[in-house]
Amino acid sequence: MSDRWYEKAVVYCLDIDSFADADGDGCGDIRGLIGRLDYLSRLGVTCLWLNPIHPSPNRDDGYDVSDFYNIDPRFGNLGDFAELLHEAGNRGIKVIIDLVVNHTSDQHPWFQSARSSPDSPYRDWYVWSETEPADRKQGMVFPGEQAETWTYDRTAKLWFYHRFYKFQPDLNIKNPAVREEIKKICSFWLQLGVAGFRMDAVPFIIEETQPGDPTAPMDFEFLTELRQHVQWRKGDAVLLAEANVEPAQLTQYFGDAGGSSNRIHMLFDFMLNSKIMLALAREDPEQVIDALRDAPKLPPGGQWATFLRNHDEIDLSRLTAEQRADVFAKFGPDEDMQLYDRGIRRRLAPMLGNDRRHIELAYSLQFTLRGTPVLRYGEEIGMGDDLTQPGRHSVRSPMQWSLLPNGGFSTAEPDRLVRPVISEGEFGYSKVNVTLQRHDPNSLLSWFERMIRTLREAPEIGGGECKHVDVQVPPGVLVHRADDGTGTMVFVHNLGTEPGVVDLSSLAGEAEFPNDVLADQEYPEPGKLDAIRVEGHGYRWIRLRRTA
Repeated sequence: MSDRWYEKAVVYCLDIDSFADADGDGCGDIRGLIGRLDYLSRLGVTCLWLNPIHPSPNRDDGYDVSDFYNIDPRFGNLGDFAELLHEAGNRGIKVIIDLVVNHTSDQHPWFQSARSSPDSPYRDWYVWSETEPADRKQGMVFPGEQAETWTYDRTAKLWFYHRFYKFQPDLNIKNPAVREEIKKICSFWLQLGVAGFRMDAVPFIIEETQPGDPTAPMDFEFLTELRQHVQWRKGDAVLLAEANVEPAQLTQYFGDAGGSSNRIHMLFDFMLNSKIMLALAREDPEQVIDALRDAPKLPPGGQWATFLRNHDEIDLSRLTAEQRADVFAKFGPDEDMQLYDRGIRRRLAPMLGNDRRHIELAYSLQFTLRGTPVLRYGEEIGMGDDLTQPGRHSVRSPMQWSLLPNGGFSTAEPDRLVRPVISEGEFGYSKVNVTLQRHDPNSLLSWFERMIRTLREAPEIGGGECKHVDVQVPPGVLVHRADDGTGTMVFVHNLGTEPGVVDLSSLAGEAEFPNDVLADQEYPEPGKLDAIRVEGHGYRWIRLRRTA
């Protein structure tokens, strides 16, 4: 049984500005978050992942950083953040923060200096070209919103590279001074007390861009350097990376060719995410089975991070055109539900028609598959999306706490809120909020609390071996298992709407006293495992054995 904390974590992702406003200015803040830590503790959260917290012009929701060594004044100050780390630690909650070092804001003092003079000490901290690059209009991350990846700067009289928006110039990873500065940033926040970093856009951090060469080499050795540096500064610190790349490339992010786990600890499992969405759309688990079977073997200590919804769109770019069309048709049929021709900008509850059974099924499936589960704020109460908001802001509306004005998020006037609270329809805060669900033992929030408590009692989930159980099943049914030194669990999920019965008697020889530890309803005892019934959109977590 591993003692790596991140293998047993439940990670909760939130934007500070959208979570809780303590001072009534319309923007969430650190003091507001501190006031809600007991809620997160009761939910079962063991790790908070905070989206960007640094000062920023805020043209890209904080991902355009102008100072890596401070807190956005809208949220508070470094003293408030230190208090957050202390209070979270008192509740057994670790905190990781976004590390956005692929680029800076064009307002960052480094870039302002770099563009001002060829003699600036920061000139070589960015990627420049004296002539217009031939690949200027290639490689855009935000098609439809981006026209190019190279922009001419009239002050510098040079073209600068930006994988994202033109107000986010890329840092030059080939410059040793830049590499050392990134390590210094990590050291600062580790010393303050964070437990690690979610690294944004890692493939773009390590690409060694050359003008006119769209196939830049990748410097994976920088990840080795960074891992070593972080580990020496704080032994149990974790690096959780976003790397939506081809499956064949994934293992290079975990470690070198020798099989060592000496780079990133955890990677978001984008491939599994899109396969789950396809499976839910088709009511057919075959794609999830393929994902479990075809996943690359990770080195010891390497871990997947699973998710259904995050702060961005659901990225379906790894699916085929036919598969993507099926998911769009089911979950994002309208053009305003889609983004960048590759994703869906909706929360899960409205995608699934606010069908409680379907929502439970989906999250039960995510939380029982391999890896560490990551949960987006508001999903635990079934919050909706706001498609009137531009782009990714549709899934970044304020948290809905109560029946108070603005859903209890803020006492500010509605026109001063950082973003509108959802107030109308079936997902309005008068119908969907924490307080109402807290008083209802049958609410989605209560279910999430029970599910996460059950997860904490089953350490083989996430940290153990996860594999498909290959038996005859009715259409739509998936059976998988989790094993490690603590015991064995088997899971039955019915993605279809019709009930089914599964014969799992082939596992009876491994069972001591098989029993349901979580299910969508009361079922007959598993007994000899030869007639395991599961309703449409139903699920069963069955413990086969427990090892002392």
